[in-house]
Amino acid sequence: MRTSVEFRGTRSIVALTTTVTAAGLLLTACGGEGSPPGPKESGKITLTEMDYYSSDPGRSALAQQLNRCGKRAGVAIKRQIVPDLRTKVLQLANSRALPDLILLDNPDLQQLAATGALTDLGAAGVKTDGLYPNIVAAGKYRGKQYGVAPGVNQLALYYNTSMLAKAGVTPPATWDELRIAAKKLTQGDKVHGIGFAVPATEEGSFQFESFFFSAGASLKKLDSPESVSALRLLKDLVSSGSAPKDVLSWNQMNVGEQFANGSLAMMINGPWELPLLRKAGMKDFGVAPVPAPAGRTSSGALGGEVWAAGSSGGKSRKAAEVIKCLVSRGNSLEWARLTNYVPSDPKVAAEFSAAVPAMKTFVETIGSAKSRTAEVGPAYPKYSQALWTAVQAALSGSKSPGAALSDAQKQATQ
Repeated sequence: MRTSVEFRGTRSIVALTTTVTAAGLLLTACGGEGSPPGPKESGKITLTEMDYYSSDPGRSALAQQLNRCGKRAGVAIKRQIVPDLRTKVLQLANSRALPDLILLDNPDLQQLAATGALTDLGAAGVKTDGLYPNIVAAGKYRGKQYGVAPGVNQLALYYNTSMLAKAGVTPPATWDELRIAAKKLTQGDKVHGIGFAVPATEEGSFQFESFFFSAGASLKKLDSPESVSALRLLKDLVSSGSAPKDVLSWNQMNVGEQFANGSLAMMINGPWELPLLRKAGMKDFGVAPVPAPAGRTSSGALGGEVWAAGSSGGKSRKAAEVIKCLVSRGNSLEWARLTNYVPSDPKVAAEFSAAVPAMKTFVETIGSAKSRTAEVGPAYPKYSQALWTAVQAALSGSKSPGAALSDAQKQATQ
């Protein structure tokens, strides 16, 4: 896939700002933060909810959607923001004390579903007809639908159009093109050709998986030739100086900042960086699919959260009713406009892409993104840790890509 979308001047950024502002006004008109029932709501059923959205616009947008959908279902919703949500809900699952509603990172769903503490949303009447098949699959465990995403994301290649034009470089679509372009765009320590974030966390695995999956690698076999080739690519970029060694400690926000200030000609990052670029006054940039080996299609890891419902407390029916509202077409589109997520419904995603051109590449490539738990299920966290450990070892020079991934396979399966 060689399609890309470029932005010259401020026209596209203004469009994004206008869309977000309009959605913000819509939310403001719909009520306040989700809260315990007040005097007028004392007769309602109260559902408890947990998520990790602690900053705006997500924090306020989610509060307003919960308020709206709670009213529609005739319930009050008591919201709790928990930064380390995965750890918290796994602890609660063991005592069957999960909240009624949970918005959690999609790769955490299967581990939680395996405890038996979640509601089968399909049986509760939540429909997934018409949604992207890979997004539906990310919410399943052993054939049952335990989670549904209001929107998703994945990574893409951002590039500085002015820098590429000056260097006579076109946006790279293959790994060979990426190596050549990154080298041409590098200006010593002043400007590096490309940047990405591969810290020793899930964030590092998530970024590496864009190259890993694009190579045709499988999480069941971390040391496959395809996996080794993907890690060797990143190793070559760092060893040649085309990417800085700082990628081992950078997070995705750090990469976005480096791209915005002109220290990187290209970066691997997600749509959540668009507001940062807008705020920095970045005018000339484009977005293209993450490069893949010649003859293969770009395919990254599917990001974003899913709505799930705890099965204890006898409120599953009402929780499912709220979730149906939260993932409805209207709310999905509104959520996308405020958070730069791709709607889970292809028709809604196309509408969103037409309204926000900055999201065109993300929408076009989301159908090929891979669920991180599709192959290894609840064991994914173990495989992910082994993977980011291998990336750290190879890029730091302590092990070759092959040796690092061989150790990773042993670590993941022991």
